[in-house]
Amino acid sequence: MLVVCMWKVANCMRFDIESGHSKCITEDIKISAITVGKYSLVNPNEGYPMPDDYKLTVKVNSPQGHNHHHSDHVDSGNFAFTAGEGGDFSACFYMPELRPPRTMVIDFDWRIGVATKDWSSVAKKGTIEAMEVELKKLLDKVASIHDEMFYLREREEEMQKLNRSTNSKMGTFSFLSLLICLSVAGLQFWHLKSFFERKKLL
Repeated sequence: MLVVCMWKVANCMRFDIESGHSKCITEDIKISAITVGKYSLVNPNEGYPMPDDYKLTVKVNSPQGHNHHHSDHVDSGNFAFTAGEGGDFSACFYMPELRPPRTMVIDFDWRIGVATKDWSSVAKKGTIEAMEVELKKLLDKVASIHDEMFYLREREEEMQKLNRSTNSKMGTFSFLSLLICLSVAGLQFWHLKSFFERKKLL
């Protein structure tokens, strides 16, 4: 089971993992973006303490493999960092082996950029009107969209460079293939001509 609610800058979900298995969630994060996450195991017996063996290991890694969060044998936790590189970041959840096997449910909330701000706290601390809070939200969303457009433009330019490089290499490869084919055909023609001349057929 996987229940997901997603926005461009926020990703909250609830999913199942069987004991002895793992699940990874990836998120495309641009460089210098702030990201925060919160996770917790759902108590299978509501109103009672969490079972002692309900534990998990969580790792959050960058595209280059740099670790931003690592927790062992926990039932909940959170992380926060500023991305030092752009690309697909992964949050992986590992469940220990249990006998008998069981299925555990995890709540996971991953927020990026403007979604990391607690606007209710901002309104309370600043004692500002609801309209001002909404305006600040809109301004931050506009700034986030603006940054996202530049980020997508950079990714598009990278893809165009890759396409041009690939096309250039394919053109060179095609030319070399044609040259090799013509050379082989020429050698075959020369060999056949020499053979017929030796046999005095020409």
